[in-house]
Amino acid sequence: MQIFSESDSGKRNGSLCQEFEMPKMPKDRNMERKEFAKDLEKGTRQFAVRIIPLSASLPNTPEARVIRNQITESGTSVGANYREANRSRSRADFRNKIKICESEASETQYWLEVVVENGWLTWNNVKPEYEECSVSSQYSSGKTLTGKFLVRS
Repeated sequence: MQIFSESDSGKRNGSLCQEFEMPKMPKDRNMERKEFAKDLEKGTRQFAVRIIPLSASLPNTPEARVIRNQITESGTSVGANYREANRSRSRADFRNKIKICESEASETQYWLEVVVENGWLTWNNVKPEYEECSVSSQYSSGKTLTGKFLVRS
């Protein structure tokens, strides 16, 4: 079942916050990993800042409040866990925290799908955040993420 039609493409109308593009992996291998990690940390924090007004825009019903809390918790957790990963003490601790980031990003996508299917917001309202969760998961997959430790798949 496809919940989003191709006609739903495009930017969100009346964007709640300024858009932020996740940093690209450095093509120059000499780029400081700390600089990249700092940029990604900033991006995940800005994602959290954007997810809060999005969740606050949901209807004020008992059902929507439950979903609002879920989206807020999972959406803000991505950045918090990424920050903790950058301060981890071992490679294993780093990987564990990155897996948590990936899980929280996936959960946020799930709740955004529920919001759209219930008709509380349109696909155009949630598309930037939904797609950014996919980007966060790509960084978390171990194939492209760098941080305090270089993770290789």
